Amino acid sequence: MPTYDAKAFHDDLVAHGLLIPTGPLGVFGRGPVFERVAEAFDALIVRGLKGEEVERLSFPPVMDQRIMGRTGYMDSFPTLCGSIHSFVGSERESRAISQQAGAGEPWGETLQQTDLVMSPAACYPFYPTCTGSVSANGRHVTMLGWVYRQEPSTEPTRLRSFRMRECVRVGTPEAVLAWRDEWLERGVAILGNLALPAHVSVAADPFFGRGGKMLAAGQIEQKLKFEVLIPVISLEQPTACCSFNYHQDKFGLEFDIHLPDGRTAHSACIGFGLERVVMALLKTHGFDPDGWPASVRSQLWP
Repeated sequence: MPTYDAKAFHDDLVAHGLLIPTGPLGVFGRGPVFERVAEAFDALIVRGLKGEEVERLSFPPVMDQRIMGRTGYMDSFPTLCGSIHSFVGSERESRAISQQAGAGEPWGETLQQTDLVMSPAACYPFYPTCTGSVSANGRHVTMLGWVYRQEPSTEPTRLRSFRMRECVRVGTPEAVLAWRDEWLERGVAILGNLALPAHVSVAADPFFGRGGKMLAAGQIEQKLKFEVLIPVISLEQPTACCSFNYHQDKFGLEFDIHLPDGRTAHSACIGFGLERVVMALLKTHGFDPDGWPASVRSQLWP
């Protein structure tokens, strides 16, 4: 029976060269073995998309800060936001900031907010590109992106910058919801074939403030969000490694995305957290992938 201890797991990941500490909490480099597994798992998800008409897109890890306001992100998750600031002062002021930085003193007060923020989800930059009418078949896209959430923590599974393989479906309510539910089954099967002790749970996002409790309760009641949980640092509180979300017409209304018949388009997204799945594999099967069960290796490296 495996034991679960967040600090011990962190120390083992570092000792085996899988994670490389960089100083700030939740910010790590990834070693070659870690990257080998991450790339293999991402390729496994992409292989599962074959046979479907899927657009493969790529966005940078930064996006227009106005998207945060239009999606309501700053209402629901203001504490997770990563805003980008830059120096816009004079040469004299630049000498002061140089001295402060060189002395290890705080220097953020001399910066001003730019028009960019760190992307909190890989799919967020996509929705504004859909404005207007989509075809009767809607849109089906996938992207791999770095995302950022301001959650400094000593837990190795709670990173501030990490990668998500996301797929998004835009279309009719019936098609979108059926796609979300189908991928929920497929996601569980993919992780099960990797011999991971995964199970599904209805879930809610970590909404901020008192009003967030009502939003979370509504999300759970309507079963808009499911997560696949795997024990990584705790048996009692397993780690969410994947999420499957039905947005209803939220993004369709905000970004004026409609179907040919004029109805507002609905959307759903699925997301696989690469780092968390890799950690789940390492926790379950050991720190040396060459020693993992042959059935697991054949899934990742066919």
